[in-house]
Amino acid sequence: MRDFRVNRRKSLDLVVCTPRDEGTGRTLADLTTKYGIVLTPSEQALLRKLPPVREAPVGTVRMALEAKACMTEHVKALPRLYDELNSSHLTVHGAANHAVAVGVTMINFAESFISTDINKLDPGVTSPKVTAHRQPQVTERVLDKLHELPRRTRPTEEGFDAFGIVVVECGNDGSPVALVDEPPAPQPGEIYEYSAMIRKAIGEYESKHR
Repeated sequence: MRDFRVNRRKSLDLVVCTPRDEGTGRTLADLTTKYGIVLTPSEQALLRKLPPVREAPVGTVRMALEAKACMTEHVKALPRLYDELNSSHLTVHGAANHAVAVGVTMINFAESFISTDINKLDPGVTSPKVTAHRQPQVTERVLDKLHELPRRTRPTEEGFDAFGIVVVECGNDGSPVALVDEPPAPQPGEIYEYSAMIRKAIGEYESKHR
């Protein structure tokens, strides 16, 4: 999508819009196959009930979401993480002030991580290089930086309309990925908790696009 105010072009992870044309691209359901998303029978039934939303060129933006992950080298990643998130809400509201700008970030709370950027060789041939994380300090540093992102409560302000943070444990070593629900992860009732982000995004959308 493109920011009308400064003509900045940016790709976001999800844009709900009035399309420029009818659109004949993939549907939301098609993406479960493309990305190998495993759904339970009840989740599959819910997906089938949704309208067939298709990919299409962006016309008028209604809602846009930027999703980022901070999995390793937490402190080193902070400047780019912040800049990419901050530019997303500026682009969304620059394209349409009435649009709902949503952001979500995943932070890795694991003690170590096997990075594919560092480990280019076949793991069956060479022992992987493991990056150690000083936890919980590095996760708390990321959380503190994300808390600095602007959030808006009025159309005249700059910032996200809704923002969520998810904390996981992922060693990227074949062990299961686990959702962290204890501090420092956002707790129920806090504004960054995932369900709070969903409720805020729904409320903003309903108030602006009835």
